[in-house]
Amino acid sequence: MQISGSVALVTGANRGLGRHFVQQLRERGAKKVYATARRGGTVDGLTLDITDPAQVAAAAVEADDVTLLVNNAGISTGTNLVTGDLAQIRRELDTHFYGTLAMVRAFAPVLARNGGGAILNVLSAMSWFSYDGANAYAAAKAAEWSLTNGVRIELAAQGTLVTGLHLGAADTDMMAGYEGEKSDPAEIVRIALDGLEAGRVEVVADAWSAHIKAALAKDPA
Repeated sequence: MQISGSVALVTGANRGLGRHFVQQLRERGAKKVYATARRGGTVDGLTLDITDPAQVAAAAVEADDVTLLVNNAGISTGTNLVTGDLAQIRRELDTHFYGTLAMVRAFAPVLARNGGGAILNVLSAMSWFSYDGANAYAAAKAAEWSLTNGVRIELAAQGTLVTGLHLGAADTDMMAGYEGEKSDPAEIVRIALDGLEAGRVEVVADAWSAHIKAALAKDPA
């Protein structure tokens, strides 16, 4: 995937990692970047809530020149599974799983018409472990990881690269209440885009994510 000359669409681009994706894509020579978010005031005029099927469909019509889709939009509700608000659990799945899937389904034909291109899904180290107080997020990210692996196989024939990005805590608005060590979001995005241009199907962006992935081979206890 060559970013220079590409046309990219970034979801959740109004803050955090999304803002850095937009900036660095432009710095690397992207011809156009659609910077989308749920609320108005976005670059290139695209307001996009990925949980709204009509908005997703409209975005695919408007941005019919896209060659790189960055599925970055996400939420964290701080909800557990057993006693947590079921509506919040559904919000997590609607955003991370069904919202990402809706974007992939809408833009897969666009990417095919434009030569294949690439999809980058922003996942998490929590795709691979659970944490008391955030188990809805963990379950939703695990589902999104599986989705990423599945659509990679399904879109291979049309020449679309599907890359999953895993990271731990980054210093963004979403993680403002987290008191542990945080990565520089600009560095995470740099690593992600380097991996994308290298054709990697998975980018493990920090030591914490690498540690968690390695632990998957061990006793779950």
